[in-house]
Amino acid sequence: MTIYVVQPGDSVYSIARGHRVPPERIITQNGLSNPAKLTPGQALVIQYPKQLYTVQRGDTLGDIAVKFNTTVNTLWQNNPQLGGNDRIYPGQGLIISYTQEKIGKLAVNGYAYPNINRQVLRQTLPYLTYLSVFSYGFQPGGGLLSQNDREIIATAREFGVKPMMVLTTINAQGQFSSQQAHELLHNPSEQKLLTESLRREMLSRGYSGLDVDFEYIPQGDAAAYSEFIANLTKNLAPSGLSVMTALAPKTSADQPGLLYEAHDYGSLGRASRNVLLMTYEWGYSRSEPMAVAPVDKVEQVLRFATSVIPSDHIFMGIPNYGYDWTLPYVSGESVARALSNVEAIDQAIQVGAYIQFDENAQSPWYTYWRNNTEHEVWFEDARSIKSKLLLANEYCLRGISVWNIMQYFPQLWMVLNSLFEIEKLS
Repeated sequence: MTIYVVQPGDSVYSIARGHRVPPERIITQNGLSNPAKLTPGQALVIQYPKQLYTVQRGDTLGDIAVKFNTTVNTLWQNNPQLGGNDRIYPGQGLIISYTQEKIGKLAVNGYAYPNINRQVLRQTLPYLTYLSVFSYGFQPGGGLLSQNDREIIATAREFGVKPMMVLTTINAQGQFSSQQAHELLHNPSEQKLLTESLRREMLSRGYSGLDVDFEYIPQGDAAAYSEFIANLTKNLAPSGLSVMTALAPKTSADQPGLLYEAHDYGSLGRASRNVLLMTYEWGYSRSEPMAVAPVDKVEQVLRFATSVIPSDHIFMGIPNYGYDWTLPYVSGESVARALSNVEAIDQAIQVGAYIQFDENAQSPWYTYWRNNTEHEVWFEDARSIKSKLLLANEYCLRGISVWNIMQYFPQLWMVLNSLFEIEKLS
């Protein structure tokens, strides 16, 4: 795999000639909506097949997988143009394997809402170990607020992906409720009823486990929260249901702030089977312009987390989006517009922006003008994804967790598939 950075005067065809690959492969695999237009600084992933196969009349993906001692899922990973579907036709070219050796194995979790586009879901599932369905709430007394999620669960299982129910304290206004968390954590009878409701619902719907995402918990409830997670783990395990816990990105045990103080890394790491570090949102909608997940900041979190939690229990968060800020930034007033990575790249091409790369943050960014107003955009590309994946490997983590998979970003999955074998559990 090569990550090529577009230079002034480049075209897809000149880049393809220089790397001795078909231009159609660069176009398809990078999801280029208008291959006639590139912009300087844009990253393109170029892969080199080791073994190719031309589909014959009567072939099925299953037959081809057996013929080459591989799996249908691997064929989907290596041929994203299939979109996770079984349809093939005579004369179609398939990539059986690539020349690049994988450096390790990772488990991969992806967050999705039940209304995710079904084609995006099928394109993405070959690269996942877990699918965390966002999200279930609960009522006073322990009753669950369920989702219309049966179809997404069934599709995940079709791809050998373990679906995880996400439990949150998000209220009717769409915000995490500190009060709801506090009341639950100090009501043992409500916790017992909620645990039983969770067990019944997960078993009836086909979930494999629970992903608990409680944010903005009052500081004084840290011990109670760890005890709640430990009890969930203990009580759900006999039914074969595992528990993950989402943690705010801390760099020290005593880090101040409502988001951090009740997330005791050591206690929660012992209380649950795995933890998901939410290593993103340094740059967010109301912050000053900066990278969403600067790799130097992410590493600070990993350094602390691995000092108190076994590394093979940790999933590192990776964002699948960026932000577009209007300048000048005004603290307390400015609100950035969220956009997908594909949108960010397409916009740079449209406005003629030169994409730059911050070496410390390991993140791409650019500026542009619209209606006499300057904008600054930070997002993710193949280079930033690779730097984060290498960091996960360096710290020997169990895996990564993508927030979120609602928008398909080809380069994320290409780089992941080039570097790692993706763990499949069922």
